[in-house]
Amino acid sequence: CGALGWPRAVQLMMLFSVFKGNTELPTAVNITWSSINFKTILQWQPKPSGYFYTVEIHGQTSDTKKKCTLTTETECDVTDALRNVKETYTAHILSVQSTGMDNFEEPPFASSEKFTPYNQTVLGKPEIQHYTQDSKLNIVFQDPLTPYMFPNGSFQSIRDIFKHDLEYKLYYWKDQSSGKKDATTKSNTFEISVDNKNNYCFYIQAIIPSRRENRTGQESMVLCTSVGRTILDGMYLVNYVMLSLALQEKSALIFEYISYFLEV
Repeated sequence: CGALGWPRAVQLMMLFSVFKGNTELPTAVNITWSSINFKTILQWQPKPSGYFYTVEIHGQTSDTKKKCTLTTETECDVTDALRNVKETYTAHILSVQSTGMDNFEEPPFASSEKFTPYNQTVLGKPEIQHYTQDSKLNIVFQDPLTPYMFPNGSFQSIRDIFKHDLEYKLYYWKDQSSGKKDATTKSNTFEISVDNKNNYCFYIQAIIPSRRENRTGQESMVLCTSVGRTILDGMYLVNYVMLSLALQEKSALIFEYISYFLEV
């Protein structure tokens, strides 16, 4: 018997169980990467009960980074751990207890699919800043921003990261028409020859031609010019006002006639 009166075999079994920890904890399933403009959220299931999750980000060449330690959530913002956007990462979702006993061996975990931010993050919506139309449709727009910052505190845009890999495509069409045309630029402006007698609608989206997947980004809001509509709108307004005045004048005459008839 041992010092505590327990048989030696029982003591060894208890000691082994302390080192082993609880390997019966559920592991994460349905692990997904959600990334737009390099802001990346890792999501999984199920909601933990009686245990916690810790996320480990493993890069091919970088050190392992821990995120969202001992969380009861089923998502984790891992943007800061993916700063080398061209590296390929794998996430381990560890199922752990709060007692710390699972530190004696690696806790159970589930692995994500591989993720390379440069190739897989979704390109967000460009912001259209200004547009005009005469004989040309002129559009000025802004690159989507990323969560990553320069040393001076300003945010990097997707152009700062993709550089010459980045293009933008403009889709435009005559208002109330279904026939689309398109144009491409590597700058932040479009200048397209159009028929100045017609209004045009348009939207823009970013493109990475070198990608095999996720080549096109989210579409900007659809905007329409109003050059051709302005004169018509003005004429309609004038006619509406004149008609309203005429009806008011006629109504006044009718009211005066009825009043006279009643008096008689």
